[in-house]
Amino acid sequence: MSDLPQSEYEALRATIRERGTLRICAVLGGLAAWGALAIALLITELQGGVTLIPFMLLAATFEINFFVHTGVERIGRYIQVAYEERPGATGWETTAMNYGRTFPGGLDPLFAVIFSVSAALNFLSSLATATRRPGWIALSLVAHLVFAYRIVAARKISSTQRARDLDRFRSVISK
Repeated sequence: MSDLPQSEYEALRATIRERGTLRICAVLGGLAAWGALAIALLITELQGGVTLIPFMLLAATFEINFFVHTGVERIGRYIQVAYEERPGATGWETTAMNYGRTFPGGLDPLFAVIFSVSAALNFLSSLATATRRPGWIALSLVAHLVFAYRIVAARKISSTQRARDLDRFRSVISK
């Protein structure tokens, strides 16, 4: 590789590493903040719309995680097409993708189970504070169901992203 492609490759690999670390920290920090806020609201016995504030933090944390994950995957597919699809040039991205195809299952990069359980706990805690307000319970239920749908949709998008991005980068780079 000449200097420019080598520099680009190194910068892209560094971006993947840094964003991967950022993603884990954002999820952990967001879940900790959500839990602390939810407990604080339960202790203070605040009711009504304020019970949706921890939920919004939980949903925002999921969206940040999904956004960063999508970007990291996209960078990986670019590296795969631009740097690894040459005769004799098999690298990490191609190997990792082949490994995933050969041995399916494993990690959940979107933390869907953790976010789903957290959302269920959040809804149950909102029930405890809004027992005399059926309107708030209905609003909370709708918001939590929309979030559950978003988690399912994000997982579906994520499961097909690699193949879509590979095809797209191949068509763009081959022109």
